Amino acid sequence: MAAAPAASRKVTLTGIISDNMCAQTGHAAMRMGPTDAECTVACVDVHGALYVLVSGREIYTFSDQQLPQKFAGRKVRAIGTVENVDGEKKFRVDSITEIK
Repeated sequence: MAAAPAASRKVTLTGIISDNMCAQTGHAAMRMGPTDAECTVACVDVHGALYVLVSGREIYTFSDQQLPQKFAGRKVRAIGTVENVDGEKKFRVDSITEIK
């Protein structure tokens, strides 16, 4: 039996760029650097975590793991397509803009 294709939709999301190890509990437990941004990058580089967008209570894993790095720890507006793949929200980003 073939798997049904994942439904996808174009969205604009606002949230914080984090990593999937610290996304739910915050950076205090890991504290891999003096700032949330440094902790996020360290968790990805050292522990193999993935960049995610935390938007409210939802967590979206970026399909492109290079683009979000320069926005680590920052509040952003991201436009792209969300696909639900095996219960995980994959976010294929078209653009990311920092919100000041």
